[in-house]
Amino acid sequence: TKTEGKQEKTIDYSEEILEVVDHEDRVIGTERRGKIHELGLMHRSAQVLLFNSAGNLFLQKRSLNKDEFPGLWDSSAAGHLAPGEGYAECALRELEEELGIRPPGTLTRLFKFPASSDTGYEHCTVFHCVSDSPLTLQEEEIDEGKWISPEEMDLWVADPGYRLTPAVRNIWRRFRQRQA
Repeated sequence: TKTEGKQEKTIDYSEEILEVVDHEDRVIGTERRGKIHELGLMHRSAQVLLFNSAGNLFLQKRSLNKDEFPGLWDSSAAGHLAPGEGYAECALRELEEELGIRPPGTLTRLFKFPASSDTGYEHCTVFHCVSDSPLTLQEEEIDEGKWISPEEMDLWVADPGYRLTPAVRNIWRRFRQRQA
């Protein structure tokens, strides 16, 4: 059930068609999302770390209806690339769909993780953006959101019991290493 009396909505993403890629991130075919996850096939995702001008990071708590990592805190916005879509296009689309914003200017590409069991077999490109625009959370995918300081995020990531997705833990660690 959704928080704050929102009506529960369930979306079946398992039928969504995604591109299957190889170790070099080259497209080798397409398949249903459910089958890709079931078989551990390599595919693509974009993740965004959204900061406000005060330097706080926005995290989303994944809906309990999600097929993967329900109820865990995750990056600001994320999603699978649609067939033919680029990483930056996907990141912008997910910001608009999940958070209701179109950031000013362009996104900054931070780094890319190769597909592995740690990434859910996704080649994952991570982007950074800054925006103070009001957010409108997508009810079907996000149960709640929260702005936290980088220092608080460091504490969450250091606590293995804290309910974070493996992806956002790895992304934050790499992000902080790049800052050092």
